Amino acid sequence: MVFRFRISILILTMCLTAIAASTPAANPVAGPGIQTPDRFTPDSARIRNPEARARNERLYDSIQSKTSRRAVPRMLYKMLFVRPVLDTTSNGQVLDETSQLKPFEGKTVGNIEIDRKQVFDSGGKWIERAANKTHRLTRDRVIRRDLLLKPGDSFDPQLLVRTKQLLRSRDYIADIDIEVLIDTLDTTCVNLRISTRDSWTISADGAVYSEGRTMVALSDANILGTGNKLKVMTNFNRKDFSFGGNMVEYEIPNVLGTFYTAEFAAGRSFYSSTLDLGIRKEFLKPTDYEIGITYNDIKDKRYMIERDSSLLVKERNLDIWGGYSRFLRGLGSSVYLTGRYNYNRVSRRPEVGPRLNPALHDQDALLVGLGMYREKFYTANMIYGFGRREYLAAGYKAEIISGYTWGEFSDAAYLGLSYETGGFCPLGYIMGGATLGSYIDPDNGMWQRSAIDIDLRWFSNLFLVRRSRIRQFLALNYTQGWNRWQGSDESIRFTKTNGLQTLKEYAIGTNRMILNTETVVFTPYQPLGFRIAVFGFADFGLLGYSPNIFKNEFFTSFGLGIRLRNERLVFNTLQIRLGIALGKRGLVDCEYFRISNPTSLEQYRYRPTRPEIVDFE
Repeated sequence: MVFRFRISILILTMCLTAIAASTPAANPVAGPGIQTPDRFTPDSARIRNPEARARNERLYDSIQSKTSRRAVPRMLYKMLFVRPVLDTTSNGQVLDETSQLKPFEGKTVGNIEIDRKQVFDSGGKWIERAANKTHRLTRDRVIRRDLLLKPGDSFDPQLLVRTKQLLRSRDYIADIDIEVLIDTLDTTCVNLRISTRDSWTISADGAVYSEGRTMVALSDANILGTGNKLKVMTNFNRKDFSFGGNMVEYEIPNVLGTFYTAEFAAGRSFYSSTLDLGIRKEFLKPTDYEIGITYNDIKDKRYMIERDSSLLVKERNLDIWGGYSRFLRGLGSSVYLTGRYNYNRVSRRPEVGPRLNPALHDQDALLVGLGMYREKFYTANMIYGFGRREYLAAGYKAEIISGYTWGEFSDAAYLGLSYETGGFCPLGYIMGGATLGSYIDPDNGMWQRSAIDIDLRWFSNLFLVRRSRIRQFLALNYTQGWNRWQGSDESIRFTKTNGLQTLKEYAIGTNRMILNTETVVFTPYQPLGFRIAVFGFADFGLLGYSPNIFKNEFFTSFGLGIRLRNERLVFNTLQIRLGIALGKRGLVDCEYFRISNPTSLEQYRYRPTRPEIVDFE
């Protein structure tokens, strides 16, 4: 059993203060930008029907005035009413900022001004003012180092949008707005005015495991305003409070403005130990390069799917990769070449053999990838966030991967193909992808440990129903393996990524198909600055060893839940979910109730990464 929780240091305090009514918060709107001959502000909000808004404010003020005279009516008012927020009827629109910035393309970038704002407004409640004093504002140079456009560069609309997406992806930035202004003295130049608002980055973390193991942690995703992340974890046994070891994680997201990310993790947790070292740079521009090297020495329990149990495994891994991409203007796409070398040694493991537990074999692998891709960002909201600005990619990636592996018991060639594409259409956003990969015996040419993975995903446009907004999500995954061996990673199960939300029943196979559906209602209510979304889901899955997918075991799960989000805090999502799971024979083992905090937002990307062997999990 594992129960994990994460809280912001200020959450409990803010709730206990019982603020009477939240102040109107800035509400990013993905509506049409305001474009004039000398200015572009794509993130400007629009206020519709100001007369109706004024009438509503007068009504709220009247009710508040009449109920404030006595304790009980005043208490009821505080429980039932919040101050109205900025009208959001333009939310849900998809904005192509790249096209709107075309008039400025080719002009010279001049002065870049940065306006940094604290987590909360300076005129807020006392707890918000106290939080601002505690929080160290992100330094000016930290923001500048993430800019893909520098003074003197030729203005590129795509690079400006990519800059916004990159900065918005940082844990320490809650929101960003960039104005493009024609220089009043030189119309061939444009100046950039960048406004950022910080996120609250100090948080606590914890987990309760089986056998009495417990972990508590403190972290800061913006140490002294540098953007660096530090997390310190302590482990103990909650039964006798015996010490279980410490773990430290540190990350520098952009080393000296080089766009290299450096990571370090080391420590011990009861029977587990970890040493992770790594530095990497990813593709950021259409013409760019990537490079990385990681080393890890890990001892931990590894789940053995065919035994339905975990066993202690100790392994060392060295990974080195690199690549280069070149933009071809005639095709509007980039071609790329990548290479990777992986060294893996396992010193403690269960029994292995020529066709047993191949994932635990000592192995060296050399892989090469060749492909073509295109990626463009669009601005939207109310997809995986709650009114916050989101950047979704549209494009495609086609890739062929080949290589050779030198194994402990045998050698093999490897061949893989993949294609994925996606974008916005009149019905919403749709993407699809397929990956096929197999090892090939060099002696007889037989395909071994083959796998195919197909993904289809869609979400609808945002529908307006009264003051609420509704979006529908669908996801279909099909995974099949053939000529698989025995042991670890040679069968598959339902996972967190490809699975049924509430199902806990043990089931494995080599053939799996899943349909996930979810309906999300984004409500207009924002008590204490927390946005509220209600969701319902229904999942259907088939899993087994039969090549005919419909002859395998059938499972389904369905339920409903609620999500609360405050985008200015690290603890920005709380999810409460209720549900049940059923099989062919009725009710099966399931998780009826769950409280969690999914902090990462799912995003579709089409840029290349290091060459990978097709996952079978």
